[in-house]
Amino acid sequence: MPKSSVTREEMHRLATLSPFELKGEFIALAEKYQADQPRQKERSTRAMLNAGRGNPNWVATGPREAYFALGAFALAESRRVWTADNLGGMPELKGVAARFDAFAASHPELPGIALLKDCVDLAAERFGLDRDGWLHELTDGIIGDNYPVPDRMLVNAEQIVRGYLQEELMDSRPPAGAQLDLFATEGGTAAMCYIFDSLLKNGVLKKGDRIALMVPVFTPYIEIPELDTYEFDVVKVEASNFSETGVREWRYPEEEVAKLADPSVRLVCLVNPSNPPSLALSQRVMSQIKGIVETSNPGLLIVTDDVYGTFVDGFRTIAAELPRNTLLVYSYSKHYGCTGHRLGVIGLDRDNVIDEQIAALPEAERERLRKRYGTLTLEPDKIRFIDRLVADSRQVALNHTAGLSLPQQVQMTLFSLFALLPAGKEYKAKVQSIVRQRLELLLEGSGMRISDDPQRAGYYIELDLLAEAERVSGKAFADYLLATYEPVEPLFRLAEQTGVVLLNGGGFDGPEWSVRVSLANLDDLDYLKIGHHLKEIFADYRAEWEASVKQG
Repeated sequence: MPKSSVTREEMHRLATLSPFELKGEFIALAEKYQADQPRQKERSTRAMLNAGRGNPNWVATGPREAYFALGAFALAESRRVWTADNLGGMPELKGVAARFDAFAASHPELPGIALLKDCVDLAAERFGLDRDGWLHELTDGIIGDNYPVPDRMLVNAEQIVRGYLQEELMDSRPPAGAQLDLFATEGGTAAMCYIFDSLLKNGVLKKGDRIALMVPVFTPYIEIPELDTYEFDVVKVEASNFSETGVREWRYPEEEVAKLADPSVRLVCLVNPSNPPSLALSQRVMSQIKGIVETSNPGLLIVTDDVYGTFVDGFRTIAAELPRNTLLVYSYSKHYGCTGHRLGVIGLDRDNVIDEQIAALPEAERERLRKRYGTLTLEPDKIRFIDRLVADSRQVALNHTAGLSLPQQVQMTLFSLFALLPAGKEYKAKVQSIVRQRLELLLEGSGMRISDDPQRAGYYIELDLLAEAERVSGKAFADYLLATYEPVEPLFRLAEQTGVVLLNGGGFDGPEWSVRVSLANLDDLDYLKIGHHLKEIFADYRAEWEASVKQG
């Protein structure tokens, strides 16, 4: 396999881009590779394999069927109130539960109606909901004929999603006495933006403050702090442990976590399970952080992004260990295959250090905030941070129209209830097995070794190519690669000559010679092919190195 046609200087320049922007260069090369195949049959068998995307290629069909069945009932309710050509009325509250039961009984053939009935019954029983109020919330919500009220999240939906998070992200062991308040957002990305924005606007963080990132990490957590709005002083807590020579463990040494003990570190951001290494935070590290908060840095704020938590059995978020200090971010996108729905949530315990820090601000700062939020209430000092997030998301002045759209909140609620049913637990096991099977095929094809870790989510995998080179062929070979090539050269070569697209791990603040492979978005056997291509690349590099040794 020849070297890439892209010059080393050009690679070096392009490597400064975000991995998600650099991916466009790889895709263009991969598309050209596919187009250059001489025959149509050859083109079809050598398709571009884009494993740079995190969007899964599965969808949860059951809760979507339940959603559409609910839509059919809701339209019947609308037409019951007011019937004209393409014109209905707003669903009525009184007697809606009985009408739903009659509708479900008379339409057993409707796809999703049985699951919808199970979801409705489970919620009423498990959360003690008034059936008329609960059914009206669902019916009016899916019609979308009202603004979100409350603007932060629908009342019953919040109870249900809280129960889901407690079961899936807290291993059914929520902290005693805690009360997790939720704000439904337009995906996890909106949650990130809202959090950073409101922390700054409320004086909890200031421009130039010191924050920490547990790396490697999803690139927006790297890029947002660098914006001129924030210009944070970033401390990196690096997962630098090796389980053996050439095999990264992707775990945090004690001395790295100890950086959080410095009281000048105001905030730490982490993705748990991590992206790209895809490992759940160990109990050892959570206990160390808990000890730091209890002793050296009690005001430390934690933002934990737990979107991949459902891919690890027995997962427990750090928000369950340190509820007062932690902002929990969760997105439904990956587990349910619903990135287009934009379903996310921010969770903050009612008893939290952020509200305490706002209350302790200097009087001049508090007066500024009174003016900011003074149009919302006569007592703006009493507005909690979770509600300030909502107001700030709509520039305060539009707080009365804030909130995630009601049809989206309904789908979020049905996803949550589905997960609490036996069918949802079976679905969870299936999607977990999908990514694990793909990981096994990737490793089979590549011959690479990774650490054995029971807390591996497996949604992504980060492979350190330089460490692998040393493991297989020794340090001299690794030194040759380091001296001869740009760290992104293997990715350019893969895209240009095999049609494989991966992302550079250096863009996630991982090792420069590492690559991220998404195990979510291609067919199973595609990962065997990607593994073979990686093995071929290594064979070519080794042949080049051996030739250079003979010549030297």
